[in-house]
Amino acid sequence: MDLHISLEGRGDRTDRIYRQLRDAILDGRLRPGERVPPSRELARSLSVARNTVAAAYDRLVGDGFLEGRAGAGTFVAYSGEPQAPSRRAPAGPLLPARRWAALADEPPPTPPARYDLRVGHPDPALFPLATWRRLLSRSLRATADYADPSGLPGLRGAIARHVGLSRSVRAGGEDVLVTAGAQQAIDLVGRVLIEPGTVAAVEEPGYRPVRRLFGSHGARVVGVPVDADGIVVDAIPPSARLVYVTPSHQHPLGTAMSLARRSALLAWAQEHRAAIVEDDYDSEFRFSDRPLEPLQSLDRAGRVIYVGSFSKTLLPSLRLGFLVAPEALRPALRAARRLADWHGEPAAQAALAAFIDEGLLQRHLRSVARVYAARHELVVRAARGPLAPWFSLVPSSAGLHVALRCTAPLDVPLDVPGLVRGLRAAGVAVEPLTHFYAEPPRVPDPGLAIGYGAIATADLPEALDRLADQADRADQAGSVD
Repeated sequence: MDLHISLEGRGDRTDRIYRQLRDAILDGRLRPGERVPPSRELARSLSVARNTVAAAYDRLVGDGFLEGRAGAGTFVAYSGEPQAPSRRAPAGPLLPARRWAALADEPPPTPPARYDLRVGHPDPALFPLATWRRLLSRSLRATADYADPSGLPGLRGAIARHVGLSRSVRAGGEDVLVTAGAQQAIDLVGRVLIEPGTVAAVEEPGYRPVRRLFGSHGARVVGVPVDADGIVVDAIPPSARLVYVTPSHQHPLGTAMSLARRSALLAWAQEHRAAIVEDDYDSEFRFSDRPLEPLQSLDRAGRVIYVGSFSKTLLPSLRLGFLVAPEALRPALRAARRLADWHGEPAAQAALAAFIDEGLLQRHLRSVARVYAARHELVVRAARGPLAPWFSLVPSSAGLHVALRCTAPLDVPLDVPGLVRGLRAAGVAVEPLTHFYAEPPRVPDPGLAIGYGAIATADLPEALDRLADQADRADQAGSVD
């Protein structure tokens, strides 16, 4: 048999002989039962040592592509279907499941601006890095083995005590499952509760990554309007089996769900045998008013899954979150976590447990809350002063952002997209409220979400001045048109 093998160029000759013979077998050029040249003969034709060819043959025999027959030679043993030889037309690329077609178009992150007013970005400069480095170094020496998928018991207990005291969440350590941030917590809930076609209700406007996440699990996601009291319970589809809400600080409007609306939502969930995912993402920072009871503490029917995160309180790159789930869901959630990534990072979990137990988290929260309160006040003053001709403040007393709604008459609306572009050119990054809708709202909702977590307090007045200046320019341009 004339068998062409090229050894031109550099590289391991044994490996190149192996791969070319394997490819010839896979695409059918060498058929099952066909004899290959003796190693001595092929080595002579290739001008290589016999051991080079013999080593390639040994690999092919070991992988099941060739077999040696005593006294007869070496033959092709592989009997699978030929795999698209290069001389044939290609079969086409591998494609993802259809539901991923609309989920794979997420734009790349934009570079940070000089003045960052985006939502959901805490200030990394406030993170106690030296303290964390000390705790993490200590933890690395004590955590070297695989861990529990639910999280280290010490951290689970510490989280239960923390949220019990700070947020009135009713939980013990056995109720807590530690996750890689709130996003993984919600993903695990989706894995456990969503089947193809399950109706999942989300706030509109709301946190868009959750809508996309539920859709990736095959859910039919339905947006439900939000008013001053929270999600409009009467508008939730009766077929919904999962409802995602941000009751303590609605994302992005910033309002708190009223007690009456919380009670109505819990009654609805019990009547329709639905689950509620309560995302309490940044309510640690409250600047006035007493916080309302979380849905989880009001729930008596086991319908609420409470989700929290340390990315907003500590550092965005610190992927640590948690969920508190009803007992009936815990085994499935634990199995989902184990199947997803086995367990979290034990050293970081141990460090966080010590951070909480030694009182360092509460000390840190008190410290940064004063900083964020000052920034919140600066934004409120600007909304009621220099920004008042164009915006009104949506009442909010917690979290790391507020919403501003345009007050310009609808017959001469403020060009918010143009305003955002102008601000970006002026070094200010800000998000319009329309970005938080899955589809353009039926009733126009022009406005901005103003985040003050990532910007230094000293820089905030200048950023707000630039916002007022650009709003004035956009207003004048609209009036001329």
